[in-house]
Parts: sequence; C-alpha cells; structure tokens
Amino acid sequence: MNKTFNLLFFIKKSKIRTNGTAPIYLRITIDGKAADIAAKRYIDPQKWDVKAHKAVGNSQEEKTLNVYLKTLEQQVYDSHYQMLKEEEFVTSEGLKSKLLGTDISTRMLIPIFQDHNDKVEALVGQDFAVGTLERYKTSLKHTQEFLIWKYKTSDINITKIDHAFIMDYDFWLRSVRKCANNTAVKYIKNFKKIIRLCMANGWLSKDPFLSYKAKFKVVERPYLTKEASLQFSNLHTLLYS
Repeated sequence: MNKTFNLLFFIKKSKIRTNGTAPIYLRITIDGKAADIAAKRYIDPQKWDVKAHKAVGNSQEEKTLNVYLKTLEQQVYDSHYQMLKEEEFVTSEGLKSKLLGTDISTRMLIPIFQDHNDKVEALVGQDFAVGTLERYKTSLKHTQEFLIWKYKTSDINITKIDHAFIMDYDFWLRSVRKCANNTAVKYIKNFKKIIRLCMANGWLSKDPFLSYKAKFKVVERPYLTKEASLQFSNLHTLLYS
C-alpha cells in the first residue's frame, strides 16, 4: 500500500509557444517519486493561479479549462484506485503508463531480458567481464526453457511473475536442470537482476522476491586429526624426498 499520493497541476514557462501560451502539466507524486503528464492544454501564464493550480477568470474559456482539468484529475484518481485494487502498490511511472495507454500489461519478459544482455555485451571489457555475459546468456536460456516447461509458452507478461513463479523456477533449476544449491541460487540471482530492473523502471509494482529466501551453502573441508596430518606429512616426505 502506498504511503503518499499527490496530484499537482502546473505550467511550464520554459516551453512557452510563440503565441505566449504555456503548456499545462499534471505531476503525479507517489511515495516521493514524481512523473509528469502533459494535460494537452495551454494557457497564458498571466491567467494561471499558481497557488490554486487552475485558470483564473470567469470567462467560458477558463471555466471549460478548469472543468477539463478536474475531469483529468478524476481519471487519475480512478486509475490509481483500480491499480490499488489489482496490485496493492502503485508507482508514479506505472500510473502514468496506464493513463497514456502504455501500461506495464504490454511488457514481456524475454525482450526485457535480451535487451539487458545486449547492453551487458556492449560493455564487456569496460564494466563487465566475458564470464558475466555468458552467465546472463545461460540464465536467459534457462528462463526460456522454464517457461516452455511450466507454461507451454516462449514468453510471459511481466505482471504474471509472482512468488509462485519464483518458487517454481527455483524448483525447476534444482530438479529438471539438476543444479546444485549454489548454482541454482546464482541463476535466480541473475533473474532477480532483471526483476529489479523492471521495478526501477516502474513496470512492476510488487516484488515477487519479497518472500523468497535462498542462501549459498559453504562447503566445509574435512578436518584432519593430528594423527592423519602426521601420516600425510610422512607420505609427502617419502614421495618427494
């Protein structure tokens, strides 16, 4: 659940047109992070009330503009409420995307993963090692194979990735791919990087890894007794003296 949610209309004087009017924008701020949306309306800066965040005047033009802004504001509130009902948590960018019709429902996992890998490949030798790229390539391959095994599909909407998805992926790595614990954890960690990327861009509102816990296991070396250590030392002396 979001802690704060605020809307604010303002004009951008830096984008004043040749006729002297400035564009009106709506700023959506959720939990301290803002996203601006063009209201697609313009106004003379002299007719804009900075404190009231609306047009000043009683003419039909100002009245019509203020009604339009109120309608847009209500649309944002309605979309925010709907997203809360469905997702419980909303980001400013996610809400903006929904309002603009480019919401996260159109984003698929594999293109996002591939784009990430392409960027890593472009930075090999600068920010990344060749081995890192190969691990991400293998991780992508495993992800595609898992999707076919579990969902009989080659791709998936990122909004469908939840805790159950992560647990099934973990199970698949260990059972079908026969990965040891540490290897499975490494692949899951690579996949988590992609999910973090989606969240940072505002494409995902819930973290599917929130309740997932997996740790690397430290392999302990067998402890040699004093007698065994002495025998090993004697054997080494006989072989190499």
